[in-house]
Amino acid sequence: MSKGILLSGGMDSIALIYWKQPDMAFTIDYGQKPAQAEIRASTQVAKALNIPHYIISADCSKLGSGDLSDAASLALSPSPEWWPYRNQLLITLACMKGIAHGMTELMVGSVKTDGFHSDGTSGFYDRLNNLLSYQEGNIKLCCPAIDLTTVELIRQSKIPASLLLWAHSCHTANFPCGHCRGCYKYLDVVKELYEQSHT
Repeated sequence: MSKGILLSGGMDSIALIYWKQPDMAFTIDYGQKPAQAEIRASTQVAKALNIPHYIISADCSKLGSGDLSDAASLALSPSPEWWPYRNQLLITLACMKGIAHGMTELMVGSVKTDGFHSDGTSGFYDRLNNLLSYQEGNIKLCCPAIDLTTVELIRQSKIPASLLLWAHSCHTANFPCGHCRGCYKYLDVVKELYEQSHT
């Protein structure tokens, strides 16, 4: 079985790749504003772990909305960074590339708090796994950290800070803005890890 990972360059996927050590990694530039920083972080981590890393470019910037794009959030957006149908797009693109390299399983770094969005829930991933398994290639989709918080995942992975702190979490730019939900999450996680390691 050849395993791949959708490597966004954020804390969750970086901790997961360190924990599970898959055979290959995929980072996707789909037209999001922080794409270059995500690619930079992902490339650094994959190189450090000696894991083959593939960058996929598919400009969907005109289809996005919210903080990750240049378009305003839609009225039905559950959060400022919501990009319609993004997760199924990214998983599909990763599988399209991975199948040519013999990938039979793709893991994604969703964690417990991602359940805020429908496409971050176990129900969503179960449905998408059924769809992928139904098609030629029979790729399996898994979410090893879906029941963990980000802090729990990082602890479980035992990733060193020297790798984890490469993560880029900002939703709006290639350098942290300090004011988006992604930046707030990054700061909260680092604070919790630091405080608990010094108590």
